[in-house]
Amino acid sequence: MSTVGHPAAHDAARLHVTGAARYVDDIPDPQDVLHLAFGLSTRPRASIRSCDLDEVRNAPGVRLVIAANDLPGRNDVSPSPGSEPLLADGHVHYVGQPIFIVAADTHLAARRAARRGEIVYADETPILTIDDAISANWRLEAPLIYGQPDAETAIGRAPVRIDGQIDIGGQEHFYLEGQAAMATPLDDDCLLVNCSSQHPTEIQHKVADAIGVPMNMVRVEVRRMGGAFGGKESQGNALACACAVAARASGRVCRMRYDRDDDMVITGKRHDFRICYKAGFDHDGRVVGVSFRQFARCGWSQDLSLPVCDRAMLHADNAYHVPALRVESHRLRTNTQSATAFRGFGGPQGMLGIERVMDHAASVLGLDPSLVRARNFYPAPPATARTHYGMTVEDCEIGAITDDLVRHSSYRARRDDIRQWNQRNESLKRGLALTPVKFGISFTLTHLNQAGALVHVYSDGSIRINHGGTEMGQGLFVKVAQIAAAALGQPLAAVRMTATDTGLVPNSSATAASSGTDLNGMAVKRACDTIIERIANLLAELHQAAPAAVKFGDGCFTVGREVISFSDAVQAAYRNRVQLSATGFYATPKVTWDRSTGTGRPFYYFAYGAAVSEVVIDTLTGENRVLRADILHDAGHSLNPAIDLGQIEGGYVQGAGWLTTEELVWDRSGHLKTHAPSTYKIPACSDRPAVFNARLWQSDGNREDSIHRSKAVGEPPLMLGISAFLALSDAIAACGDGSRYPSLDAPATPERILAAVRQQRAG
Repeated sequence: MSTVGHPAAHDAARLHVTGAARYVDDIPDPQDVLHLAFGLSTRPRASIRSCDLDEVRNAPGVRLVIAANDLPGRNDVSPSPGSEPLLADGHVHYVGQPIFIVAADTHLAARRAARRGEIVYADETPILTIDDAISANWRLEAPLIYGQPDAETAIGRAPVRIDGQIDIGGQEHFYLEGQAAMATPLDDDCLLVNCSSQHPTEIQHKVADAIGVPMNMVRVEVRRMGGAFGGKESQGNALACACAVAARASGRVCRMRYDRDDDMVITGKRHDFRICYKAGFDHDGRVVGVSFRQFARCGWSQDLSLPVCDRAMLHADNAYHVPALRVESHRLRTNTQSATAFRGFGGPQGMLGIERVMDHAASVLGLDPSLVRARNFYPAPPATARTHYGMTVEDCEIGAITDDLVRHSSYRARRDDIRQWNQRNESLKRGLALTPVKFGISFTLTHLNQAGALVHVYSDGSIRINHGGTEMGQGLFVKVAQIAAAALGQPLAAVRMTATDTGLVPNSSATAASSGTDLNGMAVKRACDTIIERIANLLAELHQAAPAAVKFGDGCFTVGREVISFSDAVQAAYRNRVQLSATGFYATPKVTWDRSTGTGRPFYYFAYGAAVSEVVIDTLTGENRVLRADILHDAGHSLNPAIDLGQIEGGYVQGAGWLTTEELVWDRSGHLKTHAPSTYKIPACSDRPAVFNARLWQSDGNREDSIHRSKAVGEPPLMLGISAFLALSDAIAACGDGSRYPSLDAPATPERILAAVRQQRAG
């Protein structure tokens, strides 16, 4: 029986639950190891007048102090062409920016010494908020516009017009394992870097630049991460480069990890957005045109803000065919942590904008929001429609998915029940919302859609695999192992996955864009197919048969009436000097994208899903709970239903957390005040819906030739959490007479809910 399509436990599940899984910080200290810490800026925007580090050098246990002018190579850790210095080069741009590196005998000694730096600043007026940046016209690039230029004209002719604004907060990644790295000097001036990173090749590239050597002198290994969510796509560059520079300078192993407070203060977050909208509808709720202006707070450097904001523009339609859609994007620079990749990569912000529009229109028209949504969905096959960026949507299943979900969740009956319940209850109000998801799968930077793999079959029939993807708890390794086991006809136990290693598979892309399994799984399958073909050709030669006469299935080769087991065939190949190791390579077909014109096919396919959320709010305090969630999500032909359902449930909770409890707060001096678990509220187990129904959509599989016709499930489920946010808005609306739409901002904290309730009651 094929291993693909069946539930299988995460390959490290037992290690995780027993605490035996080894992460970067669990690697035992070698002799004479040095521990690193950054000396951090206390100002959001200033020039450095002087930097006296004598007290740092004289602190107990300190062996080395490195400032910007001590660096041997490039002072840049940016993942983009824009500069992002490893150490401040005369100016600081946010509170928490690294200024110098301390290397000491212990982690604690390094942290204590890092506080002794005497920095004299010449303060400048910081730009901290979206409003500040708009006023100062402080941007990363000129505004970008995608879509139809006649959208405003179409809106002006519509019989029903709405306009509004929604402010959307950022989000801290809050991975369980913090940022960590370790650099070990090797022979011939080479370097081994162990790190917690989604992008080993970028670490290799940045480390090589930092110490002034070619990439072939740096090997990067990543065994696993304790979570990442995009926060380890570029944010680990600084630690790895710091360790590399210190290791070269000292000749000793150097390691670094951020404490949780430092981690939250130093690293980037999800982008804050402000979305202003105008929209026109007919009286039946069909959209005529929509115009968006998206303002993103990007922080002090470019990082990945440009592609994040591009994706927000590309997902401004979500699942709706808008005849005239215009999106104008403003990428604003501020003196805060440089915002970075986060699960969904701008897509969630773009989707929330159009979902607010659909909800607002339903309120004005007096229609059920689910009806307004359904009337505007992209058409089901064989009908097609084009997006505002010119890509044809030809596989839209969202109508069928929502119809099924409406039935299974008893949406209509519950909506009536909730309306009657709200009429009887003054203090508590319930709300219900259904929202869809249409999420594009692929990197929008086309050349990143490639992957490599290396597969070894040993003479005893056991299998060892390496590929460019990284395991961060999402189950990539077990899925790829299932793919390999199916391709070679072997049990899953015969396959062993090895740590991601730039010395084995070069030039890998980040494990991001929900493409880890799509890319690496296909590369592994191609390598396995190559080995099977070589063995089959040998057996054909040995049996004097045509190659086409050799069949492979159920783990055996068949030549005429003779059946040869996989292990016997492998032994025969070994004895006859047939190579049992193969590389595999995959490049996603069909994708092409021109960001300057906003046209092309940036995505190989779309993943779909929908969620119904029911909430209750206390109108006296603003406190709230998600009572029930019903989810139906499209995973194509799921490779591993157990893993996929876990991703779907976790994505929903993380998305709901972003829009309800997780609030980032900076004061006017640029200090992040929510920099610890005591002040930043991620969802806990008790915040899950008491009734949580998640199902996989039973479809014919991906229409595109993805790996086993599966679909990605990394990022798309996060947007299902939008339904919880709009259910809160629905509950707030029940406090008024229906004449005013509750323009709730995110996150919907109790304070914001209470303020919105009071506005409703005031009419």
